[in-house]
Formats: sequence, C-alpha cells, structure tokens
Amino acid sequence: MSKLAHASRTALNHLADRSLELELLLTSFLLFVLNLATLILNSKGNIQWSDMGAISLFVALFLLLSFALAVRGWGEDQVLIPIVAVLTGFGLVLTQRLEPDLVTRYGGIYRGIAHKQMWWIINGILLLTVISFAPWQLRWFKNYRYSWLVLGLSLIGMTFFWGSEHNGVRLWLVLGVFQFQPVELLKIFLVIYLTTYLWEHQGMKCQMVGVTEQHWGLKLPPYPYLLPILLMWGLTIILIIIQKDLGAATLFFTIFLVMLYLVTERISYVGIGLIVFFLGAYGLYRIFNHVQVRVDAWYNPWLDPLGKGYQMAQALYSLASGGYVGTGLSLGDPTMVPESHTDFALIALGEEMGLLGTLGVLLCYLLFTLRGYQIALHTNDSFQQLLAVGLTTTIAIQVLLITAGTTNLVPLTGITLPFVSYGGSSIVANFVIVGVLLRISATKKSNRVL
Repeated sequence: MSKLAHASRTALNHLADRSLELELLLTSFLLFVLNLATLILNSKGNIQWSDMGAISLFVALFLLLSFALAVRGWGEDQVLIPIVAVLTGFGLVLTQRLEPDLVTRYGGIYRGIAHKQMWWIINGILLLTVISFAPWQLRWFKNYRYSWLVLGLSLIGMTFFWGSEHNGVRLWLVLGVFQFQPVELLKIFLVIYLTTYLWEHQGMKCQMVGVTEQHWGLKLPPYPYLLPILLMWGLTIILIIIQKDLGAATLFFTIFLVMLYLVTERISYVGIGLIVFFLGAYGLYRIFNHVQVRVDAWYNPWLDPLGKGYQMAQALYSLASGGYVGTGLSLGDPTMVPESHTDFALIALGEEMGLLGTLGVLLCYLLFTLRGYQIALHTNDSFQQLLAVGLTTTIAIQVLLITAGTTNLVPLTGITLPFVSYGGSSIVANFVIVGVLLRISATKKSNRVL
C-alpha cells in the first residue's frame, strides 16, 4: 500500500507541476469552440451540430497526451502543445469553412467536420505520442544519418516516376484515398543530416576565424563548409527543375544557411550561399517557364489580373476587404482566391478575422519559435541543441515564406501554413517536429533513453 500511495502522490505532484499546460490547453479549446460555434451559426446548414463528436475527439486527444506527459514526469515543455492545439483548431475551422465539399457524405458514411484534416491530425498526435514515449535514443539520428537522407531522396525520386500530377507538378504519392507529399518528410531528414554533419565539424569553428582557402582562384570557405553549400545548391536546383517546387527548394536552402551560421558564426559564409542561390535562381528564371510565371505574377500581378496575376490580385483584394477586425467567419468571400484552404489560408484568416486575428495567429508562431530556441538554449548537448534549432527554424521559415508570399512581398512559393493549411503530409511532418522538440526539452530523462 505504501508503494501505491507513494506512486499516487508522485503522479499528483507531476500533474500539479504541469498545470500550466492544462490551463493553456483549456484556453485554446475555448477559442476553438467559440470559432466553430460562430461558423455554425453563420453557415446556414453547411455544418451540423453532430460535429461536436469530432470536437470532443480533438479535445480528448490533446488532453490525454498532456495527462500522459504529466504522469511520466519528464518535465517536457508546457507551451508547445497548447500552441499547436490553437493552430490546428484554426485549421479545422478554416477547412470546414472554405471546403465544405470535403465534409459531405461519401458512400453513405458521414465523415464529419473536416474529416480528412481531422484524420491527419489524429495520426499526427499518435505519431507525436510514439516519438515522445517510445524507448528510442536521440543519438540514433547520428548513427543513421545517411539512411534518413537516402530514404527522403528515394521518396522524392518515386514521385518523379509514380507521383500524382496536379497543376503540371508531380509532388504527391497516392496512399489509398489520401495523397502524401514526400518533400514534407525530406525537410526533417535533411535537418537531421545537416545537424550531424555540421555537429561533427563544429570543432573547426575556433580555427576558422578569418580563414579562407583558394578555390578556383577565389578566397572561399574550406571544403568542410564549401561542399555542403554546393550540395545544398545542387539539391535546390534539382527540386526546381524536376519537381518545379520553388517552396521546398527555398526552404531547404534557407534552413541550411541558418544552421551553417549557427555553427561557424561567419556571416560571410551565409553571404556566399545567398549569392550562389540567387545566381542559380536567375539562371532558372531565364530558362524555365514555370519560374518566370511565379516571378512575373509577383512583380506585377496587375499586368495580367485575369490570368497569371489573378490569384495574387484576388488575395490582395481579400486582405483589403478584411480590414482590422474582419468580416466574420462565413461572412466574407475568401473562396474567390484559388487554393484558399492550402496556399492562401492566411489570406482567408485575414479577410474573415481581420488584421487583429491574423496578427494573433502570427503571434502564436512567434511564441512557438521562441520556445523552440529556448529549448535549444537549455539543453547541454550540442547535437540536440543544433537539432532543436534546425527543426524550429523549419517551422519559422515556412511561416515567413508563406506570409511574405501571400502578401506579395516575395514570389509565391506554394508552402503551406504550418498546422493551419489543409494538407495531411504537412500536418503529420509538423507533429513529428513537435514530438522531437518535446523529447529534447525533457529535463528528467530515463537512463534507458538518454
């Protein structure tokens, strides 16, 4: 009995220690329910009150995950999961609002609220749970770095031969009734590979201050840093040429430059990388039509507002009509923007929730980024520190690129808004990132899983 009583007291103490996460989760659930209730009242029958069952499942999964983490008592970060709950809640509401066809009856079976998005969220939470609780070791990333990279590149290669084509681009592998985008997994595998490579060479940092080598008659970084720049440049160019994926190419190269700077603390290396990237991008602009279309639509969407510039022109009109407080959920017309539930989810938020609602969502991403970097600062393991920075930067750069692209500050890259945009592969990959960050943030790890 004494052992049982001690275990009960320990569990209660752990629950009390994790009370902040519970309070934040309850607040996020309240916001989700209020948004959905507003949508139901304004939807004129597109949404059924029976969808409350899906809401209950959404809430229960996050609460169970939080409870399990509290009982285990490893001291994981308490802010990441509530932020993810807020963002995924917005994503479910937006999907329900923008794409009602995704929630109709198929084969006599009612799928419920944003059924496909909900299905991927369930899988994402389950995968996050496995990553958090399975007895695996973070150092396995070091031992199998080439395996991860080869797996990711192989999946990309499979899309070239067997991928599903959409708008002239092969980016998806078909899994039954679902489509999966392998590039979302590649971004994680690439961060793991870059982390292991740069971690192994970070000991050179003290010797590299002011040091360059002569390559092709130019003063450039030594080979351990120059070769990754060239390899990443090559991967970027290949993605643009073969898959026409400007977003993934830009994302990968930006992540690499951030991690390179973190290890070397040499802004000149980042400058060299940017010069190489822009030279390659300019060459591709001159050669490939799909690159020219993206850039021309960004430079002057009003030159062809009913053709190449239609999507961006409609997006800017949509933002303008939203004003400061928005039109209200279901009271605007964001579906006039093509792909409003994927690439332009932020624009839909801007029209119906206004500037204030959009800034609130962006603030959540800012808090997520700061928390991720704080996790990196608090860990004593240099490998885990670099890994946390790389994974956090992956989310942050996605948000920056899609925000700048949809507001016409940079050419549109086609990257999804993490946790919010409709897209299963993106949802699952981002939950994997959160799971690894939680694992790194644990302050009281078991001896079996150091």
